[in-house]
Amino acid sequence: MKKLFFLLLLFPVFLSAQTVDELFVNANNLYKEGQYEKAIELYKKIETTKKVSSELYYNLANCYYKLNQVAPSIYNYEKALQLNPLNADAQNNLAFAKRLTLDRIEEVPKSFLQKIHEKYIQKLTYNQWAIVAVVFSFMAALLFLLFYFTNTPNKKRLFFVSSILSFLFLLVSLTISYNEYHNSKTNKFAIIFNQQVSIKNAPTLNSNEVFILHEGAKVKVLDTVDDWKKIKLADGKIGWVKASEIKIIS
Repeated sequence: MKKLFFLLLLFPVFLSAQTVDELFVNANNLYKEGQYEKAIELYKKIETTKKVSSELYYNLANCYYKLNQVAPSIYNYEKALQLNPLNADAQNNLAFAKRLTLDRIEEVPKSFLQKIHEKYIQKLTYNQWAIVAVVFSFMAALLFLLFYFTNTPNKKRLFFVSSILSFLFLLVSLTISYNEYHNSKTNKFAIIFNQQVSIKNAPTLNSNEVFILHEGAKVKVLDTVDDWKKIKLADGKIGWVKASEIKIIS
């Protein structure tokens, strides 16, 4: 009786998973047939279930790209990379999508540490770095036990050094995981969705225009005042934009 009750509880979960899988397959088939708008509708239905993945946003971005909708395609490629920074297809297609934007924003030169962070550390999410930390914790514990129970001097020395290195790597990966988590919560980026946006020097309609951005431009969100967002570009320019004119990559 208990087993039957347990199966009945799990049945809606299995049914939901099956429905999502069916939606994903149907959406992929519509994409192959060139019915991009209908495919988008199905991908959006999957998104409402919260069972999202890098592949979902990648496919959604491809649909928008085929429809020449610059901002939604860039937004969803960014979402795909947020969930999986190692998604090479999303990285490549994002580069193509950015060529469709009108703004050419030159980045401020990065320091050596910033380059290391971008090239290596950001290749994994904070969750993936946490998994790395767990792996090193098991390795450190196992190697210490081998050191403790081994009587051979050479092996004892090897296991001791290896356990110390594993412990150090554990601390490093834990630190990186925490920093990446903190950055993900504090550093918010957004995509300009309006065709053309006037960036102001203050969060009011009658303030002066400092520069103009077009759809698809990526900005960093620094602050919020009422329905205004303070943004910063990769080249260091700062201004205010209406919140309705951008979409935050959450």
